[in-house]
Parts: sequence; C-alpha cells; structure tokens
Amino acid sequence: MKFSTAVLSAVAIAVSVSSRPLARRDVNPDLVPQFGVQSGVNPDGTGNCDGILGANGKPILIPCACPPPRDQFIQLLNQNVAAGFVINNPSVGISFPEDNSKASALARLNAATVTLQNIHGPGVGCPQAATTFGAQAQAIQNGQDPNSVVNQGVPTPNGGNNAAAAPSAPAPPAASSPAPASGGVDPSLVPDFGVVAGTDPDGTGNCKGINNINIPCSCPPPRDQFIASLNANVAAGHAIKNPSVSLSFPTGSSKADQQARINALLVTLQNINGPGVGCPAVSTVYGELQQQINALPN
Repeated sequence: MKFSTAVLSAVAIAVSVSSRPLARRDVNPDLVPQFGVQSGVNPDGTGNCDGILGANGKPILIPCACPPPRDQFIQLLNQNVAAGFVINNPSVGISFPEDNSKASALARLNAATVTLQNIHGPGVGCPQAATTFGAQAQAIQNGQDPNSVVNQGVPTPNGGNNAAAAPSAPAPPAASSPAPASGGVDPSLVPDFGVVAGTDPDGTGNCKGINNINIPCSCPPPRDQFIASLNANVAAGHAIKNPSVSLSFPTGSSKADQQARINALLVTLQNINGPGVGCPAVSTVYGELQQQINALPN
C-alpha cells in the first residue's frame, strides 16, 4: 500500500509538472536594433532634446526621456513578442524572427519600432526620430549591414554632429536592385476587406463593422484606392501619411512574411488619410486574419 501511494504521488507530481506551460524564450538581445541616439542630448529647457538630423540638416526635437533605457525597452519588446502583438496597442501585430533573411531583419526592426511608439499606450511612446531605425531599415532594403548606419545623422552634445554622419537623405538603392516605384504589391496577396462600406447606417455617420461594431460609413475605403496607397507605402518602406511607421510586404509564405503583410495592410488602413487618421481594423477582417496567422506554428 505504501508503495502504491508513493507511485501515485510520483505520477501526480509528474503530471503536474508536465502540464505546466513552457516559458516562452526571450528574444536574442543581440538581434535587437541599437537605438543609435542617446537620450537627453542638448536639452532646450522645455523638455525637448535632439533626435536624428532632419532633411534640413537640423536635429528633430524629441522628448528628453527618449529613447528609453535599453533594458526596459527589451523587457517590453519581449512581452510584445510573446503576445504576438503590441500589448499597449493590440491592433498592431508583430513578430521577431531570428534568421538572417532580409524579411526577418525588417520584421525585427518593425517590432522594435512599434514597441517604441507604443510604450505607454496606443501611439504614446517615443518617435522613430529618437532612433536611427529608419536609416537601418533603408540599409537593409539596400542590401547593406544596418550596423553600419547605427550612428548615421546623429547629433552630439553641445550642438555638434557625429563625425560618421551621412547626408540626411538616405543613399539610393544599388542599381542592381532598385526598389519598384509602384511598390510592386501583388493584389492577389491583399485579402478582401470582408466588410462592405455603408452597411446599416444609423444616421450619425456610423455604420457596422465586424461584430456589429460601429465604424465610419466611408470605411473600408475602395479597394483600388487602398491598394494604390499600399503600393505607395511599400515603395517608401513606411506609411507615407505617418512616416515614423515602417512596413514591408514580403511575398513569401512563411509565418513571418504573412505577419509582415497583414501589418502593412493594417498600417495602411489606419493611416490612409493622415497620422492615425484612417479606418479602424474592425472595418475589415484583417484583425481576425492576424490572430489566425499569429496562431500558426513557427
């Protein structure tokens, strides 16, 4: 009897241990892009400090608290990657693939960018100008090592500029691999909205989106206009109406590629008329598709 009790106890312990969920592995910190910008550079006394150099050669003003401490940033990035979306802005899905492909490198930069921009809430965080993520993304698009431009166009204390700073305009792509002017998006890779604009108007400008959630009656936009905007964004490598938000539209079938495409669709949709001025995710089935993609095995 004692032996049987011991065996049953051991089995119970084994079942208990085996039923515990495995802890998700954190991202490799060596693959987290460097900010390239230090916080608190050249404060103006009003809470603003210098970010990267703008097109006019002058620093773009950023909050002096930006960028955040790297350890805190990586901790939040880990939480977002584990969730598959930005915890403080759940409509924004992310992934952090760790292979050496161009698409994966861009996906990691996108994950870092949206984590940065939503640190404290939806759209409440640090601007991309608090980093050189934009220059790093352009380097990846051009087939270059992003680490070579981490310090590109970065002001130094006392009003100087980094000696390694390049002209503020990014170098054009190599002649052998120019970016297509139109963006080159294959329309067959753009899912249907799944919602018809103007459904069940209530007389106040609201119509019904998925799950009968109210959306503007003009949403979603005409598909041809949406694809034209998507093409323009993909060609630029960022949302033209909200340049701090980078995106890509890889054509592969991997989970990372599908996540990148659905993110590009949502970013385009939500910024189609200006920064944060567009149509909500619930005016399409893209949010549901995003959840389905995130649930796929890696």
